[in-house]
Amino acid sequence: MILVRLLLFPALAAIAVSLFLYMIKRDPRYLRFVWQVAKFTLLVLIIVFLLFAAERLLMPAVAPLL
Repeated sequence: MILVRLLLFPALAAIAVSLFLYMIKRDPRYLRFVWQVAKFTLLVLIIVFLLFAAERLLMPAVAPLL
């Protein structure tokens, strides 16, 4: 779970700062950056959660072999 926090907090900070800068400067580059950060963060979170789910499902089958 620490991996999720290490990913989520900087991503949310980057999104907040970019939205703040967009409100000040009205430059559409900041909105594109927010969208890219959100997509990348969501993709990585899905991968991490799928790995957590695979570990929960596969570990009971693999543990007796270890």
